[in-house]
Amino acid sequence: MATPASTLDVTSFIDRNRITPFQLLIAVQCFLIVAIDGFDTAAIGFIAPPIRALWHLSPQDLGPVFGAGLAGLMAGALLFGPIGDRIGRKRLLLGCLLVFGMSSVAAAASPSFGWLIALRFVTGLGLGGAMPNAVTLTSEYCPARLRSFLVTTMFCGFTCGSALGGFAAAALIVNFGWRSVLLVGGVVPLVMALVYVRALPESVRYMVNAHWPAARIAATLRRIDPNANLDGVAFRAADVSHGSGGSHIGRLFAPELRSGTLLLWLTFFMSLLVIYLLQSWLPTLLHTSGASLRTAALVTAMFQVGGTLGAIALGWLMDRLNPCFVLAVAYVLAGVFIATIGHVTGNPWLATISVFWAGVCVSGTQCGANALSAAFYPTDCRVTGVSYANGVGRFGSVLGSLAGGSMLAAGFDMPTLFADVGVPAVVAGFAMAVFGFRMRRAQVAPAPVAVGQWE
Repeated sequence: MATPASTLDVTSFIDRNRITPFQLLIAVQCFLIVAIDGFDTAAIGFIAPPIRALWHLSPQDLGPVFGAGLAGLMAGALLFGPIGDRIGRKRLLLGCLLVFGMSSVAAAASPSFGWLIALRFVTGLGLGGAMPNAVTLTSEYCPARLRSFLVTTMFCGFTCGSALGGFAAAALIVNFGWRSVLLVGGVVPLVMALVYVRALPESVRYMVNAHWPAARIAATLRRIDPNANLDGVAFRAADVSHGSGGSHIGRLFAPELRSGTLLLWLTFFMSLLVIYLLQSWLPTLLHTSGASLRTAALVTAMFQVGGTLGAIALGWLMDRLNPCFVLAVAYVLAGVFIATIGHVTGNPWLATISVFWAGVCVSGTQCGANALSAAFYPTDCRVTGVSYANGVGRFGSVLGSLAGGSMLAAGFDMPTLFADVGVPAVVAGFAMAVFGFRMRRAQVAPAPVAVGQWE
């Protein structure tokens, strides 16, 4: 029987050691998983015109193709989150890659528009389950002092995948037709799944929580510190909270987590509403204001550029300052910059600057919110917590995708429209401020390693 002297906390072990190539490789592998989502999101927009021509569809008929993917993402996040806490992060990631890959390959051979819609939904299921697990696995291998920076940098895979998806789709469609885009987008994750069977480790915190053999845990920790003496050691994880038992979903509403869960859900809902509204409608809004289609596209691209740079910068700040208040300030500034866009749509240079900073403050901050959610929940319900925050946020993304058209139809002028779009970002900022004050009142350390312990 292990004595207290022979017990090692794996969380502290990771925190006190320097970052190693082993941990960076995990972040890179998860970066590639998130990049698949970005590739798929961008590629579907490029293949929409040839799909419309093939099946003689109206522009309105294309809506279900986009909506099916979003619905699948939402359902996948809600469905697979608890499974990741039950069977492990690695197993679920491999399963989601297989689901996504096979459904995308099948979609490439769709015999009808109805089949394409159905398979796009299944593709979304795989992606919806994979992303929260990628966030969680990266977070659980990062030392606290670098966690926010590494997780947000990993999440930049989405924007990189989006850029690659645009370029690749354009080349593939010209040379091989639209089906080749879906085929490539399916084969790549299938190959990744085969490689990750050996290359991707299971979360060491999950191993402890699931009572894996000590020898397996020790072998993984030696890849972080080869010189560590782990013979005969019993392992524990300080951030494993068993609460009152019950379902993983029920754990999100335990007394110490309930308020944080609701505030995170509000933040994700408002944040993704704004992001998807701007991504979907900003080119149209700028073109309506007199910009050429080329100018509108270039200005809109700065939203993603700002989001990528913002994620890295905000992650760096979150590791050095109170992460809740960093996100709160950034969201409020996002509301200001979004409102500013409505007053400068006639000036391409000023519009570019405003859109860039809006991307920094809302798209970049959403990456930070993912890092914060992974840090807030304890190991035994972490994937569930991150998945459900993303799943609830997807409701906001669907609403945002629809809201732009409704606002245009209502005849809003540009200053009023963009001011209204900025309001949800400010609401998200206030939610993060309340989150931070409640953590401070509960005397929880402000660093993102903290696990929620609220009254």
